[in-house]
Amino acid sequence: MKIEKLTENKIRIIVDSYDLEKNNLNINKIPTIALEKHTFFINLLEKAKNEVGFESSGCKLLIESFITDDNFLVFTLTKYSSQEKKRPIAKRKQVLISNNTAVYGFETLNNFIDFCNCIKNSKSDFKQNIISIKSYLYCYNNTYFLLLKDINNSCKNIKNFNSLVSEFANNISYSNLFEYKLLEYGDIIIKNNAIEKGIKYLV
Repeated sequence: MKIEKLTENKIRIIVDSYDLEKNNLNINKIPTIALEKHTFFINLLEKAKNEVGFESSGCKLLIESFITDDNFLVFTLTKYSSQEKKRPIAKRKQVLISNNTAVYGFETLNNFIDFCNCIKNSKSDFKQNIISIKSYLYCYNNTYFLLLKDINNSCKNIKNFNSLVSEFANNISYSNLFEYKLLEYGDIIIKNNAIEKGIKYLV
């Protein structure tokens, strides 16, 4: 279990399957139970108070949660000041992330630009919407991350693409939690069609 303080009024709690099993909770039934009344959740709030100073008594809570493909349960708790103590409001969602996803880390923006230039001048017919339906460029910890989703692994140019991108970037070991970290902490540089827009506007 890991508790992270995002702001003074928001924390994230990452719970693994072992913690759930210890508390007799089925991860797939989390969205259907009255979580705010469960002893497990009450203990989470106490632990958050002790570890990161998240005091939620007398506050209204927004509870968001999702289940990753590798069976981690991720809570985001946001508190709102209130003179009266109110029951927490639980908002739950299950996020299913495609396995056909890849992340590449470029040390500098110039490396990404050089990659786009190489794609533009390549003899291979790289069409970004064929390689990957969705792509995004993030900046996180002074590194530029190209996130490709819904990759078409049957595309005839996929091997050439992988070989080319490896000349400019490192293939990052993908996990749902890393993608979530990019979404939460990273700065979006190019919202979609990252390679196509990189070629059009940066090269």
